[in-house]
Amino acid sequence: MKAHHFFIAVAAMAAIIAGSNYLVQFPVHVTLGAVNLADLLTYAAFTFPVAFLVTDLTNRLFGAGAARKVVYAGFAIAVLVSIIVASPRIAIASGSAFLISQLLDVSIFDRLRAGTWWRAPLVSSILGALVDTFIFFSFAFAGSLSFLGEGLDFAVQPSPLLGVLAVEAPRWVSWALGDLAVKMLMALVLLAPYGVLRSALERRIATPA
Repeated sequence: MKAHHFFIAVAAMAAIIAGSNYLVQFPVHVTLGAVNLADLLTYAAFTFPVAFLVTDLTNRLFGAGAARKVVYAGFAIAVLVSIIVASPRIAIASGSAFLISQLLDVSIFDRLRAGTWWRAPLVSSILGALVDTFIFFSFAFAGSLSFLGEGLDFAVQPSPLLGVLAVEAPRWVSWALGDLAVKMLMALVLLAPYGVLRSALERRIATPA
């Protein structure tokens, strides 16, 4: 992996994570029928899955070792930037979730890389998203982890689960479930750019400068 490939991948990763750490503080204030998406989603659900796209493309083109280096570098830069654009607790939650879920993604992708072209990115992204969602939302908002710092007051206020059910839970629980659903959908949607970018980048890398 050449130096400029590495820096492009790291810059993309850092931008995605820093942006997601900022956007996770903003619910999606759109109403669909009786459902207010603000009870289900934050804007970060649409941006964070792109990090798995960057990791998977790096893994496919340059191998698991290169992908792990991008994850470590992106993690370090993103945490520093996140401390500026988000609260310390959000930065801690995001950094922990990012590092664990991305390294899991790299490992799973590497195991499945010899199979059908879509299986490795789809399975690794879905499992990575599950782990990321659980770690991030519990670290960022759960009252039992308040020693990590202050959270968002409105995130812990009781509200109907998923915005419509009779059972009440802290709002962040509905956010976690809603964000996870979108991340699963994005894992499918991002297969198309993965396939296109993979072919284009493989041709570009194989072409002598």
